[in-house]
Amino acid sequence: MNIKMRIATIVCCLAISVAAVAKTPKYIFYFIGDGMGMSHVMTTEAYNRLVLGNHQHILMMQFPVATMATSYSFNSPITDSAAAGTALATGHKTNNDMIAMSPDTVAVSSIAQELKSLGYGIVIATSVPLDDATPAVFYANQPSRRMFYEIDKQLPLSGYDMFVGGSLRGTKSKNGPTDAIERIQKAGYTIAYGADQYEKIKGKNKLVLLNNDSTSEQFGYTIDSIRQNLHLPYITKACIEHEMKFSPDKFFMMIEGGNIDWAAHANDAAAVVKEVLNFNEAIREAYNFYLKHPDETLILVTADHCTGGLQMGNDYHQMYANLKNFDYERISLQAFGRLCEKWIKNGTMKDWEKMKIYLQDNLGLYGPVKVSDAQDKEIQEEFRKAFVLGNNVDKKTLYATYSNFVAKVYNVFDDCNGIGWTTHSHAGDFTPVFAIGAGSEIFQGVNNNTDLPNKIRKLTGLKVQ
Repeated sequence: MNIKMRIATIVCCLAISVAAVAKTPKYIFYFIGDGMGMSHVMTTEAYNRLVLGNHQHILMMQFPVATMATSYSFNSPITDSAAAGTALATGHKTNNDMIAMSPDTVAVSSIAQELKSLGYGIVIATSVPLDDATPAVFYANQPSRRMFYEIDKQLPLSGYDMFVGGSLRGTKSKNGPTDAIERIQKAGYTIAYGADQYEKIKGKNKLVLLNNDSTSEQFGYTIDSIRQNLHLPYITKACIEHEMKFSPDKFFMMIEGGNIDWAAHANDAAAVVKEVLNFNEAIREAYNFYLKHPDETLILVTADHCTGGLQMGNDYHQMYANLKNFDYERISLQAFGRLCEKWIKNGTMKDWEKMKIYLQDNLGLYGPVKVSDAQDKEIQEEFRKAFVLGNNVDKKTLYATYSNFVAKVYNVFDDCNGIGWTTHSHAGDFTPVFAIGAGSEIFQGVNNNTDLPNKIRKLTGLKVQ
């Protein structure tokens, strides 16, 4: 036997050995950081090291499997959440905008639906609306991600144990309220709003937990510190407690950090980093569970796509990024946008010096975050247009609308900190893949996003699609 044949034989034996020792996990955590590209993780890791002073990597980066996946959709090298979510949930590529359907609109099943048939308890949780693309692909099949009412009608038909999210957008229509809530309740689900209500009814099975802040469709950003809102680590712990009560033998949880994507669409780098850290703390709740059940638990962490094309490094500060300035941001772009909208409507913020003080107190601009004369001129001109002349021009992203003044302020803030963006939409980057626990070795190597659910199928005895 020549050397090439020997090497081939050894590689084959190793592959067979890995497949043989891969264990069937009883408890599966599937974390999806929506919009969390490789650069979002790397920027957070840099903040963790340089600002927080932690010499260990953030938790997800400490997992023994650390690799990547491709994210392209069936009809584009740049995917959206619907197509990427469909790939991550079902193992099938589809067109952008489609929810768990093939490009020719044939419904395809998710691993959540298939694992339920094997007796797994199922939980779907997210920090954004439950009928948003990523959570929806695990329980619904629709030709468009914007068919919120149709998606909501399919939620109770799933029979899953627990759903958690910011809101349900299909409960309202142009003609008023829909019967979506009534359908969910008739199917035997108890609906709670906020942590206080949940604590009173958490002993019940079949739960839908929504945020109690009616002014926002999602939980709200970590950087805004809205105390009454739900947050990802809390709901992860709540979901684990729920499943250990009602499905202690085996369960599957999909937990989405949706706010990462929303902040990245707004090009709000400090908010992105704080959301990735929040997502990381949710993973820690699962990791603490894993430490108690190391031979039975699989934790898989990935993302659906990269949003914004975030990078450390720009033309203002080449090879330099001052991430310490992120802590001067005390209000997210989205929250500041809403505040400015109110000020413009009621005319209470026409004094530039008053606004300048606000920017110094809440973003560090004109204080520790130095603003150049050229940047100052640009900010003041947008302020004059919006607040003095009333010639406000809106900037629209996928999830928010805000004035050009707001966009300029946060653009300058990121420029000053050495952060660059390529888009307010998606970018076609690789997505990260981290894994630990039972069968995690099967995720080694570069994956296609469709490989991830199929490898879960392989570990649990389901048919690979």
